[in-house]
Amino acid sequence: MTLAEVKKGQKFSINNIIDDNIRVQALRLGISEDAGLLCEEKIPGGPVIIKRNYQEIAIGRNLAKNIKVELSQ
Repeated sequence: MTLAEVKKGQKFSINNIIDDNIRVQALRLGISEDAGLLCEEKIPGGPVIIKRNYQEIAIGRNLAKNIKVELSQ
């Protein structure tokens, strides 16, 4: 499953970020693989807004398609 497929309100963790450049950018924002995240909002045809602790980050839909995730309980 990719980040683009996650629904609003679902908790998930990142399994794999395919592109090394994207992985570096995510690490700069404090998002690493296996980090627990929440899908705060999905703008129709727009970005996916994820939340970790008190930080919200908007990730473009095309970028979200390259990030593999696993749903959490």
